[in-house]
Amino acid sequence: MFEQERIIKALSQIPYSITLGVKPIFIGEEFTLRMPFKNSNIGNPTLPALHGGAISGLMEIAAIAQLYITTNGKSLSKPIGINVDYLRKGLPKDTYARAVVFKQGARVANVRVRSWQEDYSKPIAVMHGHYLTDKAD
Repeated sequence: MFEQERIIKALSQIPYSITLGVKPIFIGEEFTLRMPFKNSNIGNPTLPALHGGAISGLMEIAAIAQLYITTNGKSLSKPIGINVDYLRKGLPKDTYARAVVFKQGARVANVRVRSWQEDYSKPIAVMHGHYLTDKAD
């Protein structure tokens, strides 16, 4: 199992991670990020709904953290390009994200991320991203 302390330290190197207040959750080998609800993450106060940037930021951080685990912590990956599909309104409550590395090449990785609130099977957004990374030795 990857050292949890190393992941927490890596998250602290991502300024947006601190701004959003993301917290890692470890259940066995499974890694999930939780973004606790904060009023500053609301984009539309009349609905109210989470800001799309907060949701996509959470998913991007989840992708980078999952790649950090997959590459055994060699370095934090850099995004090449990401696409986000917003599927539902993000309600003012805790939000979760989990990433899966679909293809890891020598320099580029393909990652998919799902973000949800109360029910994993009802995502509020999904992301597909390509990241520049160093493959694990």
